[in-house]
Order: sequence, then structure tokens, then C-alpha cells
Amino acid sequence: MSIHAALMHRTSYRYDHAVKLGPQTIRLRPAPQTRTPILSYSLTVTPEPHFINWQQDPQGNFLARVVFPERVKHFEVTVDLVADMATINPFGFFLEPDAEEWPFKYDPVLEAELAPFRRLDPPGPKLAALLAEVPRTPRRTIDMLVDLNRRVQERVGYIVRLEPGVWDPEHTLTEAKGSCRDSAWLLVHALRHLGYAARFVSGYLIQLAPDVRPLTGPQGPTEDFTDLHAWAEAYLPGAGWIGLDATSGLMAGEGHIPLAASPDPTSAAPISGMMEPAQTEFDVAMAVTRVNEVPRVTRPYTEAQWQAILDAGAEVDTALAAGDLRLTMGGEPTFVSVNDAEGAEWTVDALGPTKRREAGKLLQRLIPLWAPGAVVQYGAGKHYPGEQLPRWALNATWRPDGEPVWSDAALLADRTGNPATPMRPPHTPSPSPWPRRCTSPRKPCCTPMKTSRIS
Repeated sequence: MSIHAALMHRTSYRYDHAVKLGPQTIRLRPAPQTRTPILSYSLTVTPEPHFINWQQDPQGNFLARVVFPERVKHFEVTVDLVADMATINPFGFFLEPDAEEWPFKYDPVLEAELAPFRRLDPPGPKLAALLAEVPRTPRRTIDMLVDLNRRVQERVGYIVRLEPGVWDPEHTLTEAKGSCRDSAWLLVHALRHLGYAARFVSGYLIQLAPDVRPLTGPQGPTEDFTDLHAWAEAYLPGAGWIGLDATSGLMAGEGHIPLAASPDPTSAAPISGMMEPAQTEFDVAMAVTRVNEVPRVTRPYTEAQWQAILDAGAEVDTALAAGDLRLTMGGEPTFVSVNDAEGAEWTVDALGPTKRREAGKLLQRLIPLWAPGAVVQYGAGKHYPGEQLPRWALNATWRPDGEPVWSDAALLADRTGNPATPMRPPHTPSPSPWPRRCTSPRKPCCTPMKTSRIS
């Protein structure tokens, strides 16, 4: 039961005169490792003419390299995507046995592959003090990560910082505040000094207002919201890259859509490139819209939706009545043997040594009660995917007006194990094996027949 959210992100640069732009690198396409399903995506760049070349960097991030052959007075990038906001459990992963408890060591192969994400800079006094607060006693890896993420979130207050660049950890801790990218870079350094491979991630954050406000704790966003965001990821053997949002102190979930992940923030900038000197007017616009919402426990059908459903049902009923089309509803009763209820043929197998025989006995017991005068047919039933042959079906067909379809049950084989009843000698009169004609004017020959099936 998910919500489809449409995200629009427009970045605009306007110059006071026509300028020559160097190749522009755009990192605004959801990364391959995103866990949130992206249902549609488009990137629009203006002005024309221009050339776009899609590529992937050494980390696997998607890059759009844009070249403008002529001078331009503006440069605009618009992203439109639709995300399936199905709930993701951020703790839904398993770890290798050797990594379930911290501290742990990466195996030699991983250690070599993760080398760029373990590069260390000497910690300053502020970062060293933060690291000294972390207990070094062995404990569950996930508990340790949650605790470290919480410590950074409590230590650094969130601010909106419009100037470019990322503060180093010492600056962020000294100010005791910073943007999301500053907190994320601080957490990356802390993780590396504690033995983890860690990387910086930039992406979109979509936050949808909850249907029901919590009685206690954080209230969450009051309205749907989206923005560019940054967080950290740690590599855990068995689980892969796990996101940690130091701004909120939470694990990354369905609202975190990564665009670029890199050992260093400079390789994750949304848009980068060179240009001639000019006075620039910069503008960003972002919006998120719910384009599809399914009814759910916390937000069922509205009165208007219920009325629309009832109106549609009334139209269908009118059309059926006009066409003299009548609908019935059937069911398939499920039965098990009272003598072997736990046997494989009554729990998991399609067929067994006694199932068909017992089904035949049950049908013969039900016919006098439900379908007097019925004719019985043994034949092929449903063919389920993955099974070589169709299953069998036992059909009993009768008339609802009580007129028997079959007059002499002795002429039908008994599939429960008894042999078929032999035919009478030719000189002995016998009832016709065919259904008897209707002779009563009160029972027309067009009376419909009903069928019950056991399979």
C-alpha cells in the first residue's frame, strides 16, 4: 500500500550577458543502488542547442555531461521523477557472522576494494574528543552505528547554509551547527576513524506528512516536502552500504533517494562545471505532489470515493438488468481427511494415494443432499503454473427444478474403488442413459442446469 510521489526540481542560472560555458556535469539521476523504486524519470536542459552524453563515474553514479557549442544567457536544468514511496525497513538486512559485533575487520579482498572509503585524515581536537566518547567495548554493530549517528545529531544543530562547499569536521564541531552536508561529512570521518568504510551521499529527501499525528515524540512534517539532502553510508559485510542520516539521527529509508555516492563530497556535487566570469542570478524550485494514493488503514476511502463506488455499482446493475444477464457466485469447499489431516497430500502435495478416492466418496455423499438426480463427470481440472499436468476435477451437474439429469446411477462407474456396474442383458428393459425429456408444461426444457465441482 504505497504512495506515488512526483518530484520536480528546477535549477536556473541567468547571466547578465552571453557567456561561454565549459562542459557541465549533472549528477541528478537516481543512483543504481537506490532502494526506492523510481517509476519514471526525465532530465530537461535548456537552452538549445546542446549535447548530452550519459556516463557513469568510477563509483557507478550516473552523470550527464552537457556541452553548449554557443554562448548562452541562461542555463536551466529540470528533473521530473515519480517515486514509489513503499515503506522500507531500514533495519531489514543481515550481517556476516564476523561483522555482527563491533569492532570487526574486513576480509583482505574487501579491505583492498574499500581502500578509498577508509582514507583517514588526522583528527583535530574536537573530532578526537567526540571519538573518545564512543565506548570501545564490543557490542552489536547496529547498536554502535545508531549510537554514533545519534551523537553527531545531538552535537550539531541543523542550519540552512547557502554558500557552496563543505565544512571540515573540526569547523562543524566548533560551530556546533551546520548544513546536512556538513553533518554527513563529519559522520563519514567519525565512521572511518572507528574502522568502517564510509562514503558521502547526496540525493533527494522526500518527506510526506503522516496521515495520523503521533501522540508523543516528534510530530514529523506538517506538509509534504522535498529538498536536496546529504547523508553518510557505512559498508557492512553481508548488508552492503547502509545509510545514516546525521541531520535527523535516523537510518535512511524510502524518502532517501541517492543521486551520487563518493569517497569525497567534491565528486557528489549536483551540478559542476566552468564558465566565463559574469553576474549570475541563481534560483532553485522544488516540489513534490502525490499522484496516486491507495486507500490504507490510516486513510481509508473518503465519503466522496465511497459514493463514486456505489454510483458505479448502480450503473453496472442497470446495464446487467437491461441485458437480462444474471450473476451467481460459487465457491470451492476445502476438505481434508479426518484420518490423516497432517499427511502431505492434505497439506502440500497436489495428489496422494487416497485424496481422489476420498473426494469421490465425499461427492457421492453430497449428491443426495444437494443435487438429487445429478450426473457425475470425472475430468481434467485446473492446470497450475509449475505443475506438469492439470489436476483432476469431479463435477456433479443437476437441474434446480428437481428434474433428474441422470436416472440410473448404477450405470455410472464408481471411482471410489468399486467396479463399474455391468450392463443388463439386451432383452432386459433399462432406463435410457440420456436425460429424460420434459413432459410437464410447468417444467420447460430450457430449465438451466447447475454444476458443482470438487478438485
